Amino acid sequence: MKIIQWILIALIFLSPFKANASRDTDSYDGNIFPIYAGNGAIVPPQTTLQESLKNKRVAVLFFYLDDSSDSKAMAPIISGLDLIWRNNIDIIALTTDELQDKEKSDLINEPNYYWNGLIPQTIILNSDGEVKFDKNGMINIDELNKVIGELKGIDIEETTFSVESFNEYNSIISEKKNKNKN
Repeated sequence: MKIIQWILIALIFLSPFKANASRDTDSYDGNIFPIYAGNGAIVPPQTTLQESLKNKRVAVLFFYLDDSSDSKAMAPIISGLDLIWRNNIDIIALTTDELQDKEKSDLINEPNYYWNGLIPQTIILNSDGEVKFDKNGMINIDELNKVIGELKGIDIEETTFSVESFNEYNSIISEKKNKNKN
């Protein structure tokens, strides 16, 4: 019996199949925010869309799937928004798994009212719940910051942010002041 156990253990460790996480594949590696953005605090969201609208806060809705390479690539950018705007906006990142079979809602306080069926989708709502930005795919963090800055009444034209990966799994936000902005 011990020989069989040792053989099984050896087979497990010598198996040619390895668990690899990769940002550029559509494989499921786990929750994308702690793995690729180093920020597991984004999910589950700290607030609901209903609460955000009730409190008249700027909200960023991010619809994603954990097994989408485009969603994985956007995770550090959404995490960067959290680092930059922390308590000034609500970031509501939602996996679309539970929205797939639901009918589109007629209620503006329901997330599937805004989801267009494609991922990743990033939407910015102003404090009155009006859509001020809605785009699918990869988005530059400066484009998002510009919209949020305008909604918050903050001029951020003189600052450029970039998301830099310092390893395959974690990223940092760096800020660069633009010297000559015409």
